[in-house]
Amino acid sequence: MSAAVHQALRGSHLKQLPDDLIVELLDGARVATVPAGTVAHQALEPGEYLELVVAGVIRVYVTAPDGRTMTIRYCRRGELLGAMSLFSDGFTEPATKQALVDTELLRMSPAKVRELAGRDLRVASALLVELSERAHGFVNEIPGTAFATVRQRVARQLLDLASMHHDGSDPDRELAVRITQQELADSVGTVREVVVRTLRQLRDAGVVRTERDRIVLLDPGRLTEEVKWNSSP
Repeated sequence: MSAAVHQALRGSHLKQLPDDLIVELLDGARVATVPAGTVAHQALEPGEYLELVVAGVIRVYVTAPDGRTMTIRYCRRGELLGAMSLFSDGFTEPATKQALVDTELLRMSPAKVRELAGRDLRVASALLVELSERAHGFVNEIPGTAFATVRQRVARQLLDLASMHHDGSDPDRELAVRITQQELADSVGTVREVVVRTLRQLRDAGVVRTERDRIVLLDPGRLTEEVKWNSSP
């Protein structure tokens, strides 16, 4: 097990499992790289999977018939993807999962994980916690979308715009959004002065860099923390 995989496991709901179970769980697992801008799983795609984000950021979003998209989750190191597919008959992927930046995923064997969950309560409990957190997160997305602060709306808009315009064709290109502060204010439903103040706070925190008609996302992983609704204990 690499140091990166070990660190990701320590940040996941699998962290309480003993070493012998982890070894079994990772039997047949492999690390896959998903380049920035590419899709790891497409909406309506059938099949089961369980993946751990080892590095990078995954954007999870749904698409309306008219083409509009809505982000429902950003996944960073230590977060699991696909747990519901293991226990849902005839599972079809409900959302698209796209790499916001170059991302590494640890892809585990669905059959192995399901077999372990069936015979060891500790594995089943870890997955139950994961599924409960996902359900809680999706329910919270409703008031989060409706009642988010300006700072949360700005962060989400920047992440969404960056993910739509960064196709990964140039891995050395900065993750950036070409937008004026007035346009950003209009898109999140506030005035320019409030957006200027919000961007200053994010810039002082080292999360973004502002340029003329362009905002560079220096730390998209930290920016995803800004969009979490009511994340206090």
